[in-house]
Amino acid sequence: MGETRSVLPAKRIERAIFVLRDERVMLDEDIAALYGVETKALVRAMKRNLGRFPSDFMFQLTPEEVDALRYQFGTSNGRGGRRYRPYAFTEQGVAMLSSVLRSQRAVRVNIEIMRAFVRLRHVMTTQVDLLQRLNELEQRYDSQFKIVFDALRSLMAAPEARGRRIGFRET
Repeated sequence: MGETRSVLPAKRIERAIFVLRDERVMLDEDIAALYGVETKALVRAMKRNLGRFPSDFMFQLTPEEVDALRYQFGTSNGRGGRRYRPYAFTEQGVAMLSSVLRSQRAVRVNIEIMRAFVRLRHVMTTQVDLLQRLNELEQRYDSQFKIVFDALRSLMAAPEARGRRIGFRET
């Protein structure tokens, strides 16, 4: 079978995945935008099928988490916008959403989201392996190479998280 063309740019999906409560998650509004549905329709479908979404698949953000995200992404101060706290979906929760929404677009977008989660997992594994090898090398060589090892560690460090862009979002 030949490879089919991606429905969405991988970078767009990867920007919507972040870590919360030590889990890689996507927010309901980001998933809804990718699926081409309103957030309230996505949440309503999830609530109609709540038994499919245990706490390791989906959770609602606490007020503190909402404030932290608002601060991190520079979003509005609560006047206007959502009335309810967002839901965060883990990789398994996102997979379950495609079965709940049942549209062709949801299935195609879901495939791309799953691929993005796999790519991120691969990158994280590769980075852990590199760090382990670097530690092993550092133990074998004397302090002359400390500067080299420190420089390599700084290059491997995660870049500072930049907030979401303010303004229009590409669709």
